[in-house]
Amino acid sequence: MLKTLLSRVREYKKYAFITPLMMVGEVAMEVLIPTLMAIIVDKGVSSSDMHFVLRLGIAIIVAAFLSLSFGVAGAWTASKASAGFASNIRKDLYSRIMDFSFADVDKFSTSSLITRMTTDVQNVQMSFQMLIRICVRSPIMFIFAIIMVYHNGGALSLVFAVAIPVVAVCIFLIFRRTYSSFTNAFRGYDSFNRVVQENLNGIRTVKAYVREEEQLGKFEEASETIRSNFKKGQTIMALMGPLMMTVTYCCMIAISYIGARLINVGHMGTGELMSIYTYTGQILSSLVMTGMVIVMLSISHASMVRIAEVLNTKPSMDVNENGERTVKDGSVEFSHVSFGYGKNSKVLNDVNIRIESGQMIGIIGNTGSGKTTFISLIARLYDATDGVVKVGGRDVREYNLHALRNEVSVVLQKNTLFSGTVAENLRWGNPEATDEEMKAACDVASASPFVEAMKDGYNSHVEQGGTNFSGGQRQRLCIARALLKKPKILIMDDSTSAVDTATDSQIRKALREDVKDLTKIIISQRLSSVMDADQIIVMKNGSIEDVGTHEELLQRNADYRDLYETQTRGGNLDD
Repeated sequence: MLKTLLSRVREYKKYAFITPLMMVGEVAMEVLIPTLMAIIVDKGVSSSDMHFVLRLGIAIIVAAFLSLSFGVAGAWTASKASAGFASNIRKDLYSRIMDFSFADVDKFSTSSLITRMTTDVQNVQMSFQMLIRICVRSPIMFIFAIIMVYHNGGALSLVFAVAIPVVAVCIFLIFRRTYSSFTNAFRGYDSFNRVVQENLNGIRTVKAYVREEEQLGKFEEASETIRSNFKKGQTIMALMGPLMMTVTYCCMIAISYIGARLINVGHMGTGELMSIYTYTGQILSSLVMTGMVIVMLSISHASMVRIAEVLNTKPSMDVNENGERTVKDGSVEFSHVSFGYGKNSKVLNDVNIRIESGQMIGIIGNTGSGKTTFISLIARLYDATDGVVKVGGRDVREYNLHALRNEVSVVLQKNTLFSGTVAENLRWGNPEATDEEMKAACDVASASPFVEAMKDGYNSHVEQGGTNFSGGQRQRLCIARALLKKPKILIMDDSTSAVDTATDSQIRKALREDVKDLTKIIISQRLSSVMDADQIIVMKNGSIEDVGTHEELLQRNADYRDLYETQTRGGNLDD
């Protein structure tokens, strides 16, 4: 885990190495100042030697300036290293997630991946900064201050032989109690992000069913879980202040008592006793800070594990960098293909079908019959559990994954438009597309009329998610975007469901006449969208029940005939 994370420091290693050196310099100067003050008091002030006082006063100013300089430099290098480290982790996490298959994303869940890239990375960033800065500064301060107390006070160091174990035990007990609270709080962000994500993605449904109060209740519940855990941890942590003050004052009393006796017998100077007061604060505060670093590292351990889990997860779908990059044609063949999303679930069962290049294929079936899973295997969004899926005469696993997907365009029922312009969204299909090619694609998708009717045409603004367009307009733009890829296979998964039947008919006609070499696979619940297909595949319970033309299926397939008659009576077919 540590090896996985620390390898992400990369180009920021020099800053990570410089920071501890700066901390050593800062602590050395900081520890030196009380000793110089003691010398001034015991030798300069007591003898009224102003020249000596001035000379050492300048030395103290120089030491303070150097301490400040080392501290500022250390803070800058620590921030540079930790921010760069976090940036590299986020970049690598995002890159790894982009390589994930749908199955990999399902394994982690979207909300969990978001939490790992945000909250967990922030925890690791803070821990790394504390590790290279405070985790170096505090132990060194502790050691240097103990050495100076022993050097200046001798017997007074015995006070710390009692105080330090007491403080260490108390800190351990406090942090032990807070660890679980903070860990649970950070884990609660997964649930919190899931609630927020679901609510925002389904905001239209929430408002349509007037469920705002229920969703607010879920939000408050998730938020309260985080708040209560943080409150519990912070309440216990609040005991640290009184504990430190109590131990510090007890040490001061003991040191004052013993120091006064030593001064009376001439074994210690007044300045030396003053310096020991300062060192007492440095010793105890460094001990507390060391404990806090340990706790922070412990709390962040869960975040480190979660991040490393993603980084170490090998994508279940091999990109096959050396695979075939040319897809000969748009033919598709399923040979004894079965697929399940889990060990005990089978969505497709022994599917066998061949689709010739350039054909228009319709697919119908009840919800859960495996239609979407069927087309997902063609684009290799998932890999078949058993059997072979071929595109262009070759097993899809033999292709370079990116090359295969560039030849297979998938248009879903619910597509996404991104903030920008219409042209920018269309060019997702082909960044080099010309204006003429965009217009041609929009003509086929019946998107040209409403795009060109807009004030700025193809330069019209698109809100995030395409919320300033209707559902049917979004679907037509997404069809045009898919066509701009100039793929060999176009898959439309109920992607004209929000379009009226007349426009749907125009799109099918344009697809048949204007892109004849393109293999078209259309999934639809509306028979009018597939009636004129070369072949219609009827799916049921994960298997292909029948294949034929509209007329053939009407004659021999009862399920198809029942669906036709139902939609005819309902007026859902084209006139």
